[in-house]
Formats: sequence, C-alpha cells, structure tokens
Amino acid sequence: MVEGRFVALLGMGHWGRNIFRNLLEMGVLGAVCDVDEGVCGELRKNYPSLRCTSSLEEVLADFSLQALVIATPAATHYELAQKALLSGKDVFVEKPLSLSVKEGQDLVEIAREKGRILMVGHILHYHPAVKKLKELVRGGTIGEIRYIYAHRLNLGRVRTEENVLWSLAPHDFSLVLSLAGKEPLRVVAFGGAYLQKNIEDTVCVNLEFEGNLKAHVFASWLHPFKE
Repeated sequence: MVEGRFVALLGMGHWGRNIFRNLLEMGVLGAVCDVDEGVCGELRKNYPSLRCTSSLEEVLADFSLQALVIATPAATHYELAQKALLSGKDVFVEKPLSLSVKEGQDLVEIAREKGRILMVGHILHYHPAVKKLKELVRGGTIGEIRYIYAHRLNLGRVRTEENVLWSLAPHDFSLVLSLAGKEPLRVVAFGGAYLQKNIEDTVCVNLEFEGNLKAHVFASWLHPFKE
C-alpha cells in the first residue's frame, strides 16, 4: 500500500462519495474539495482530522497533494483536469474524460508535456468477469470475435448537461475497443432527444472494424426495463 495522504478528491456527489470511501480506506486521502460548504461541514463533523475546502486554488497550490481525483459533473472535467495537470498534479478523472475529442486530445498532450499521469475511471476493466472475458479472448478460447454488442438501459438517472451517450456509453465503448484490440474504421450514431432539447435520451451506435468485426452500443435512460 502507498503511504502518505497525497491525494485530493474534487467532488463529493453521488459517485464521489464512493471514491471518498475507498481513498479513506487506502489511507491516501489528504483533502476534499467541494463547492458546497455543507459538504465540508458534514466532513468536519464526521472526520475532524480531514481537511476540506471549497477552494480549488488552495488544493492546486499545495505541493504535498501530488494527485487529484476529479469526480465532478462531466461538463467540468476538461477545465479542472487541465488546471490540475498544469499545476503539476497527476490526475484521475471519472468518465468521460471530456465532452469533445479536441479537449480530450489537449489533456493527453498536456499530461505528456508535463510528464504527469492522466487516467480515466473506466472501472469495468477491473471487474473480475471482464478480466476473465479478456483472458478468454486473448487466449483464443472463444475463437475469433465476429460481433460485440452492449446494452446499458434504465429508467433514469436523467442528466441535464451531457446526453446519454456521454453519460452511460463510455463504459461500453472502452470495453468494445479493448476486446476488439483496434480502432473502428467506421462509426454511425443516431439518437433521440425527448425530455430536453438537444440532450439525447436514447442513442444507438454502430461500429465497423477491420476484419469484418462489427459492434453496436445501445444506451438509454428512458428504457422501461433495466439492463
């Protein structure tokens, strides 16, 4: 186990609290940063020795905090990750890395120039079932893959900033690309925005790879059954 409280957590929302618990158990959590002062009040009450602040600048200026975990809304990922990398921090950012290819490429370049770690939280890659599946694929046990499909469906949680593709499908795209072992030659996507203008609630994406391998991803937060 790594020693020292050198990690700062940015964001104590729905998923941030899961990360908080794990960082605390690992003994590496040095500070929590959240814009909600009520969050800090709660933490000071339950964890008196834990530092909490609403100031990102304070965290970025602290050289004892070597890494920053970003668990904030997706629309803020690029700006926050960029600031953290430029300040010399290693960065773990929850998916999606950003909401545009250009922003994602920019973060990768900054991390490379600064010699810092930039990691996206594709948690499913570490699930025992997925690790076993990859082992079977790599070892040729299940033969040549011809088709991959992924369904991520539920009734809720509806997002107001990013659409369902950016919110749910990154998990599935990361696994499809890993299992395929290559980039797609062609991608076709279509979706429907029913609850909010310009924010798709249902998305279907078809991918075609070299070697006649095909895949599709179906994601929706308007589906009557959870899958």
